[in-house]
Amino acid sequence: MRKKLAMGLFYAGVAAFIYWRHESIIGWVQSPAPTVVVIMIATLMALFPVIPYPIIGGVIGAAYGPLLGGGITWVGSTAASLLMFLFVRYGYQDWGIRLLYQTKGLSKMTVMFEKNAFLFILFARLIPIIPSLIVNVYSALGKVSFASYAIASSLGKIPSMLLFVLVGDGLVTDPRNAWISLLVYGGFLAVTLTGYKWWRRQYASG
Repeated sequence: MRKKLAMGLFYAGVAAFIYWRHESIIGWVQSPAPTVVVIMIATLMALFPVIPYPIIGGVIGAAYGPLLGGGITWVGSTAASLLMFLFVRYGYQDWGIRLLYQTKGLSKMTVMFEKNAFLFILFARLIPIIPSLIVNVYSALGKVSFASYAIASSLGKIPSMLLFVLVGDGLVTDPRNAWISLLVYGGFLAVTLTGYKWWRRQYASG
């Protein structure tokens, strides 16, 4: 109990510090700095999302361009999601399993999720309106292997991270590029959702 409380207080304390110093942190991202330092900052900002990560991705894209900025944003977001998974898995999973299997409806949904965890996580990452924190915590509390989570989460983050930096870079270089990026991502998302619905029908009929 004390360990869980201490871990929770530590997380809340770091989040409060980042919120207090977020202007300075964003300034470090915008100024010339070693790539490793920027990746560490991106990881912290994703792990403690006191500022929406799409904003961070846009700032990085505007400062470092779509190629390097996209890589930095993706690595930071992926590293943060893996750290959060491990934090919850080894700190709170015993509580989480009791909670997830406490009611019949939630238990059935959790079992279905665990059987198809890779695809569910992959598609959840492709839809930017689904909060990343929910995917991280739900996956860690359930019986999802770290390998499946890591691969599906990493792959699913690629399109949205590219979108964030392309929009940020486009707003600086040519605003029309930002709208083109949004249209391309919208088309990609539509194709993804269509494929997911087709897979669900096939799975249900099988």
